[in-house]
Amino acid sequence: MAEYGPGDLEGWDPEDQLGDAGSYPYTRGPYASMYSGRLWTMRQYAGFGSAQTTNERFRALLGAGQTGLSVAFDLPTQMGLDSDDPLAAGEVGKVGVAIDSVDDMRVLFDRIPLGDVSTSMTINSTAAVLLLMYQIVAEEQGATASDLRGTIQNDILKEYIARGTYIYPASPSMRIITDTFAYCADEIPNWNTISISGYHIREAGSTAAQEVAFTLANGLAYVEAAKAAGLDIDAFAPRLSFFWNSHNGLFEEAAKFRAARRLWARLMRDRVGAVSPESWRMRFHTQTAGSTLTAQQPLNNVVRTSYQALAAVLGGTQSLHTNSYDEALGLPTAESAMIALRTQQVLGYETGVSDAVDPLAGSYFVESLTDRIEADAMNLIAKIDELGGAASAIEEGFQRREIDEAAYRHARDLDSGDATLVGVNRFAVDDESESDVLKIDAEIEPAQRTSLIERRERRDEAVLRSALLELGGAAKGSDNVLYPMKTALEAGATIGDITDTLAPVFGKYQP
Repeated sequence: MAEYGPGDLEGWDPEDQLGDAGSYPYTRGPYASMYSGRLWTMRQYAGFGSAQTTNERFRALLGAGQTGLSVAFDLPTQMGLDSDDPLAAGEVGKVGVAIDSVDDMRVLFDRIPLGDVSTSMTINSTAAVLLLMYQIVAEEQGATASDLRGTIQNDILKEYIARGTYIYPASPSMRIITDTFAYCADEIPNWNTISISGYHIREAGSTAAQEVAFTLANGLAYVEAAKAAGLDIDAFAPRLSFFWNSHNGLFEEAAKFRAARRLWARLMRDRVGAVSPESWRMRFHTQTAGSTLTAQQPLNNVVRTSYQALAAVLGGTQSLHTNSYDEALGLPTAESAMIALRTQQVLGYETGVSDAVDPLAGSYFVESLTDRIEADAMNLIAKIDELGGAASAIEEGFQRREIDEAAYRHARDLDSGDATLVGVNRFAVDDESESDVLKIDAEIEPAQRTSLIERRERRDEAVLRSALLELGGAAKGSDNVLYPMKTALEAGATIGDITDTLAPVFGKYQP
């Protein structure tokens, strides 16, 4: 199997680089008809306060024409902490919804048929726990596991690079991920088991090429870990998905998506050795760039988001979240979230952007940008290979240094005026009207803690302790941890109970 190195892109047949949509190397899109057959999924990211308030937002968005759900969890949930943990104080429900147990998940999806809706969950270190809670609630609703469609982010490597919501060291974290791959292949076959994320890498300050390179290097690490665990590539690779940032730079971003899709297809076929075309085909979700939003003149963000959404669609995304204009100030209000959804609907239904498959194909400018981003990304992947792969490069600090240098260069350009940020370093105004900001009810945190205490009192402690003991035994051995984890959750385990059971076995990651 070939391994690409610096310069190996030179000499590739131009016909092989472009091809047709739906065919290798998928430069022009993963499906032959693209949006002429079906628009992208409009999946607005939402979650705040309690499960009940978030459920109300979900149902309002679905009623307004949203075609998929995307769940934001609060920091304690992301870190495996119960809402009454001392470390959770002040953070419950603040940047997402608080989910402590299956009881919260039942409320979150009340009157939402999980067998019919596609759900994405932005969750990483506790992804397996939240997925199992979701499965339990769906089965209680009468859905079968094969009915369930959606994605868990489950991308722990980028947490060590750019985001920080990790619990365990890399090795046991990778073990949980491969256990999730195996579990879903057998139990939830239509679920996307990982969304390998470049979004947060770009938000941390990377360039477009760095976003592609570091994300695909992480993807290769997950594939190699799954192979080492004995999984068949073509059994799990078709359920891999990606999550990209759509930043400023309309044509560069559209080219970035095309380059990433083409490079992944080549790596999976020629380096990894996947045989099925379904394993080569990159499918991805895109979110517009939160880091570009400004607190100054926030309505300008509607325009920024619109162009970023256009870039994602021109690049062939399968689903899209458009940021709300007030996110530099706080969580989106109901009004701003609706405008963000309407932005997608206008783009999809009024502009004619879906009339052609890959309308930018053949443009000298776009194709040269695509080639350049692919070549630059491959050079970075080669450097990561020299360091022993993504995990080893993370330990060396390679990706972090590269991102920090890129972020510094951009900040310097803004300070000097070489780069323009409208309303901030040019075209600023002295008097700005204040925007409405969504405020989380201060009573949500104590109410969540009280509810959690009451739930603990109702459960059978003997049954729960037995289930947690079984989970700990699986973690110490080689059995798949998701099966006893599900049993524990059905017995009333909280997310903190799961963490407290696994942490003594797996340890806690210290940067």
